[in-house]
Amino acid sequence: MAATAARLEVGRVFAMDEARFGLKVSHRRLWCPFGHRPPWTHEHEYRWLWLYAAVEPTSGACFVLFLPHVDGRCFQRFLEELRRDLGPDRLGLVLDNSGSHTSGKVIWPEGVTKIPLPPYSPELNPAERWFEALRRVFANRIFESLDQLQEALAAALEPYWTVPATLQRLVGYPWWCQAIATLPPVPPHPERKT
Repeated sequence: MAATAARLEVGRVFAMDEARFGLKVSHRRLWCPFGHRPPWTHEHEYRWLWLYAAVEPTSGACFVLFLPHVDGRCFQRFLEELRRDLGPDRLGLVLDNSGSHTSGKVIWPEGVTKIPLPPYSPELNPAERWFEALRRVFANRIFESLDQLQEALAAALEPYWTVPATLQRLVGYPWWCQAIATLPPVPPHPERKT
């Protein structure tokens, strides 16, 4: 990773992925009295939203956006908002090779460079670890509406925003942090000419 980031001359490297959260949640083990069935609640509506997230494992800095789909248009919007939020720094974005990420219709913002993961290797993406933690929080819960789900997700994400060290401890893979620490200084991103 260090060699790729150095070759691309990026100063910061974020891991990015999307996760689907819906009204129908996953079930996990529950404790119940012996001889009784667990009190599962069911929601038969199949509605969901997508959490697009980019996280910097070395610092715990993150950027998230709730969007309705996983497609090139939503990914384009995420990239534009990420660029706007993080300023002019040269960024590397580590992500998988899903269709929305490789769409020829996506125009990458200036100063944001794609760093693809090897195929079939989600375990290398630190953002996946964050999604696992969030899914544990929402297991066995039912939501009445997408607005209620989005509010609950925002509340679950807030501790990570307010204390980035919490997120850094969760997603800061040692090999990732060591690779980024060895990067040479990167010249500042040239200002856009209008």
